[in-house]
Amino acid sequence: MLDKLEGLEARYVELEQMLSDPAVIADQEVWRKIAQSHAELTEVVGTYRTYKRVCRELGATRSLLEEKIEPELRDLAESELKELQEKKEELEEKLKILLLPRDPRDEKNVIMEIRAGTGGEEAALFAAELFRMYGRYAERQGWRVEILSTHPTAMGGFKEVIFQVSGTAVFSKLKYESGVHRVQRIPVTESGGRIHTSAATVAVLPEAEEVDVEINPQDLRIDVFCSSGPGGQSVNTTQSAVRITHIPTGMVVSCQDEKSQHKNKEKALRVLRARLLDRAQRAQQGEISSLRRTQVGSGDRSERIRTYNFPQSRVTDHRIGFTLYRLPAVLDGDLEEIISALITAQRAEQLQRELASQSQGEVGA
Repeated sequence: MLDKLEGLEARYVELEQMLSDPAVIADQEVWRKIAQSHAELTEVVGTYRTYKRVCRELGATRSLLEEKIEPELRDLAESELKELQEKKEELEEKLKILLLPRDPRDEKNVIMEIRAGTGGEEAALFAAELFRMYGRYAERQGWRVEILSTHPTAMGGFKEVIFQVSGTAVFSKLKYESGVHRVQRIPVTESGGRIHTSAATVAVLPEAEEVDVEINPQDLRIDVFCSSGPGGQSVNTTQSAVRITHIPTGMVVSCQDEKSQHKNKEKALRVLRARLLDRAQRAQQGEISSLRRTQVGSGDRSERIRTYNFPQSRVTDHRIGFTLYRLPAVLDGDLEEIISALITAQRAEQLQRELASQSQGEVGA
């Protein structure tokens, strides 16, 4: 592990020097890629440097204790030695986690799809609340949200809403949101005051670049039609809405939110690319056994992952048994504590598998 960390620190220093090279600065695209690589190493290198400093202090304290010193000074040194040893062990555990293989998709932007599930109009209203929750969370992270497609209901809910979230390392945090979200509350449509359970599904797809997914234009059937639903003067009068069918897979994507047919087509293609990439990745992972699934689940959109209970102001993530009693704050976008807990659980499970794999390798050898 130490050899690997030394190599990463050397690479970090090299990247640091490259960032101040006038030739690199002149090419903004190259500079951006180097800056991103540099940023990805910052935490692990910073932790390693702290670890080396603690090791040096440990050595100096041990040397001091080997000498003849005053009893008061010895007590102080022994107390410091204990604290440094604990700090060293903490840093070693942190470094093991930081060295775990990263998901190559973590730096990607995402396309999110929220659909009302069981519960009729109440489910559609809940879908709209989830959309607002992710929008507020994106604001807190400094990310940008762009609506790609919506199917609103008369009461202000959404049968479906598709949007893109762009920014730094978006997928690394939002990937844990895929699944069935359940709400328990008294619906506005309920006159008897009974608590109902409704649901909405969330899909989080890493944005696919054209180089990630190659689409043959001959595999597409593109239909145009008049927009429907709430809108401006162009609704039901101009054929600006676009429906794209990917013939080999039967996937259908439609977009009608823009007045421009060209913009609707461009947005629909973005969604189609993301879905095709997701399909390909799921096919690759289809043979992974349940033993290799992490604590936070498979990310399957058929899996119930979270319950939002209004009477108790409770949010429970079922994958890790994590509960918060501040529902209003969560629905206002304060998701960081939940997402941090999911990341910690996933890394702990990943580390456990890594150590088990190493142990099996040692036994085999």
